[in-house]
Order: sequence, then structure tokens, then C-alpha cells
Amino acid sequence: MPFVNQDGLEYFQFESFDHQLVTHGIFTRKGGVSPQPWSSLNLGGTVGDERPNVIENRRRIYKVMDRAVESIFDVWQVHSADVICSDIPRPLDAMHEKGDAILTDNPQITLFMRFADCVPILLHDPERRVIGVVHAGWQGTVKKVVQHAVQKMTLQYGSHPGDIYAGIGPSIGPDHYQVGEDVINQVHASFGNNAPEILIHHNGSTHLDLWQANSILLEQAGVSHIEIANICTACDINRWYSHRAEHGKTGRFGAILTLAS
Repeated sequence: MPFVNQDGLEYFQFESFDHQLVTHGIFTRKGGVSPQPWSSLNLGGTVGDERPNVIENRRRIYKVMDRAVESIFDVWQVHSADVICSDIPRPLDAMHEKGDAILTDNPQITLFMRFADCVPILLHDPERRVIGVVHAGWQGTVKKVVQHAVQKMTLQYGSHPGDIYAGIGPSIGPDHYQVGEDVINQVHASFGNNAPEILIHHNGSTHLDLWQANSILLEQAGVSHIEIANICTACDINRWYSHRAEHGKTGRFGAILTLAS
């Protein structure tokens, strides 16, 4: 698997992304300072961990990526379909904007998002030199947040969907993601004829395949370069945070994406 180990930290990288054009990593929970139940590289500031731990953990991932923490652009993730573009970093003492997809064409910005079962989707247009990070849980998926991100890349930066590379990162897999009637109904309403491809019925229960769902959304948006990590966070809680497998008592892992200067 395409994992990198550096300075005690471990992060996943997509093989299809051109490493000369972008720097990226989806960090595991290893190598931080947070105690149980957030051990150890918790990057979530709203899960009960002490703020100094989160700050130190963030400092470590930025150091490994050779980026200044002050280059960060992140948002308050709210399970929406809102896409935010930025050409400047977020000042560290500034309030977060609300949204679930972030885009930039500025190499001085480091895009950053947090996850614990929801799907991290990284986007890179090497032609227009635009990048994006998307947070897609079941709510964002049925709201088609990744399609909104691709459309925004087209409108804001002139991207052609066929040029965009997409990476669907570690997140809860269909084997662990049982869903109830409310979610099933919303999936049918959103995906229509494609719903049977992503709702898996087994032994009287229904599971949702977020990887396939977001792959379908990307294909419908015109994106053809799609890499799926096929890594289930709930299957390996020694490596990943999993909200479901750890019954909500856990941390958040981070995804970083930046354009090469």
C-alpha cells in the first residue's frame, strides 16, 4: 500500500497524483501526543481532547509536509454541499467559514480537512493548477457535494472535468456501514436508478457503499481519473479513527493537499 513513514508519522498517498505537482497526505492516527481515547495524532478540536495536544499534532503534520502552519485553509465542516474557494490562508485566530469542500489555485495555501469515517476526496487539475478537498459523509454524498466541487472548479477556475484527478481516501467501507430506512430513502431520492449499485442488502440489513457512490457522482460530473483507496477506517482502528467502530469516542485524522511551488 502507498504509505509513507516519516518522523514517526504515517500517511497515505494516491499513486495517480503527480508528486511533482502536488504535495498531499492522509494521516493515520500514529505519531501524535494525544492520550486515550484520542491517541495519538488527533487533529479534531471539538472531540474533547486538550487544545495544546491538537496544536502540537497539527504542527507535526505540517512539519512533515514541509509547510508552514500559517498556510492553512480549513473550514467548519457541517455535512453540507457548500464549496468555498480561497486565495489566501485562514488566519489562525479567524473564525472558520462553514462548508464541506475547499478549493484553491494558490500554491501558498495548504488545504486541510478532518475525518473519522466520512470520505476524504482529493481533487487535482494539473492543467489549470487547481486543487480541492471534499468531506463526504452520507449526508454530503446524497447532497452530491463532490459534484458541486467539480462544478465550482469549472466555473471558478476554468477546469475541464476530464482533466481532473480524484482520489477517494480511507473511510468507512460498505462492510461496516449499515444504514437505516431514513438514509436508504434519501439515497434512492438522490441516486435514482443508481441506488441499487450502492445499497448492499445482506442478511436482512442494508449497507451503504460511499466509495462507489462518490465514484458514480464523479463520473456523472465528467471526471474519469478516479482512484479509490479501498481502505476501511472501521476495519483498522489501530491505524484510523472511526466514529462508528469506536462509538463516537475517538479523534479525527487529517488530509493535507497543496500545490507544489
